[in-house]
Amino acid sequence: MKKYDVYGLGNALVDMEFEVHDAFLQQNNIDKGVMTLVDEKQQHDLMCQLDAFGGNKASGGSAANTLIAISAMGGKACYSCKVADDELGHFYLHDLSAAGVDCNRDNTHKNGITGKCLVMVSPDAERTMHTFLGVSSELSPAELDADAIKNAHYCYMEGYLTTSPSAKQANIEARKIAENNGIKTALTFSDPFVVEHFRDDFTQTIGDGIDLLFCNEAEALSYTQKTSIDDAINSIKTFARQFAITLGKAGAVVFDGNNLLEIAPYSVNAIDTNGAGDMFAGAFMYGITHGYDFARAGDLASQASSKIVSQFGPRLKTEDYQLLINGSLSC
Repeated sequence: MKKYDVYGLGNALVDMEFEVHDAFLQQNNIDKGVMTLVDEKQQHDLMCQLDAFGGNKASGGSAANTLIAISAMGGKACYSCKVADDELGHFYLHDLSAAGVDCNRDNTHKNGITGKCLVMVSPDAERTMHTFLGVSSELSPAELDADAIKNAHYCYMEGYLTTSPSAKQANIEARKIAENNGIKTALTFSDPFVVEHFRDDFTQTIGDGIDLLFCNEAEALSYTQKTSIDDAINSIKTFARQFAITLGKAGAVVFDGNNLLEIAPYSVNAIDTNGAGDMFAGAFMYGITHGYDFARAGDLASQASSKIVSQFGPRLKTEDYQLLINGSLSC
């Protein structure tokens, strides 16, 4: 019996979320709706302006959000990351532990700064991120927990790691450990900007193929370099044995290795799309590691991601996760 449902690795970022207006983004020449990597000074200057908007903070990063969702639903998750020996680094590890996710807690680093992600949510629910990776950009194979990978049903790799040579190598090494020990591999493309600018790095990460891919429509089209989702799906089948593609208001499509299934959307009033894809992946992997078929797991993921966009922040209330599992949470 495996100790973990999912082992994951990713950028350890303290998420700081703010509600802003489009005028703020325009005044600061910020590209709306994507993740932009910035240096410490750029982020500090922006934070000085964002302080007027208030804001909340939590342990985050794409893979961390997914693993937190799995844990909150009742699964077992383990996470490898890299934080600094500073106030935010200790906050991050404490918050992750409180969420029930095992982690390399002794892995704080004396030099460097813990990464931060400024999440700016505009009135149309679009999320725009400015990220300073800090010491997380130095994530490497040294941070991997090979025993945890071998004791998980899935090894989940975060696409954002392709932006750093050493972190990309950590993804590749994690995939190889999983493959050599019969552990299934999963990858999220994470962000259209990252897919567009680091396409070759994704190809190296994928290697000869992965078991499960998560992406949205824009990421699928960008990576496959196709103009229609049907053509993109046929291309994805050549390197992903199974996959889930989210389609926004149109729901999602999932492929179980044999059948392509349409997943119906749940209609909600979206106010914050931050974490929607992470939640979809978390709910879906919880489902398939707890006896759900792809159709049922897809429905759970669709409902969970619809619920998360109807509120601010990438996490639900503790009780809401179990209501989702019980099928009694209304969107």
